[in-house]
Order: sequence, then structure tokens, then C-alpha cells
Amino acid sequence: MPKQNFTKTVLAEVNNIPFGETRSYKQIADNIGNPKAVRAVASAIASNKKFYLIPCHRVIKSDGKIGEYRWGKSLKKILLTIEKYIKKT
Repeated sequence: MPKQNFTKTVLAEVNNIPFGETRSYKQIADNIGNPKAVRAVASAIASNKKFYLIPCHRVIKSDGKIGEYRWGKSLKKILLTIEKYIKKT
């Protein structure tokens, strides 16, 4: 699959993560039918420049840790916290 198509597939899968929930990079790779492509999934997600449209902050490490984020780990943590709070109320 060409890189551009792979990235679109990954970002489409990320876009399906419900508000207030998370998925791991591994789960994304599994869901797109390419379970060995965890690093490629992470790279595709890192290439997203439209964080306000595609919720890449909802993707975390398999061990539950936050991981990196293009706009900073602190912002990722804040966004996840806000979503979980709103979902509870």
C-alpha cells in the first residue's frame, strides 16, 4: 500500500475512536489489518497536521501510557482529561 494511502487509512481509523475513549497504536494496526505495522501507524499519526479534525490524541501506548504527541505530551494529557471529564458528566 502506498504511504499516502496507508496514512489515510490510519487516520480514518483514528477518526473512528469515540469521544472520551482511547486506542493503542497496536489496536489501530490490528484494526486496519496490518498488525506488524505499529511503528508505521505511529509515524502516520505523527504526520497529522489537523489535530482539531482528527483526534490523534486518543491514541496511546499499549501499556496505557500517554506517549508522544506532535503538539506536546502536556496538551495530549489535557485533551484526554477533558474528554473523560465531559463524558462522565
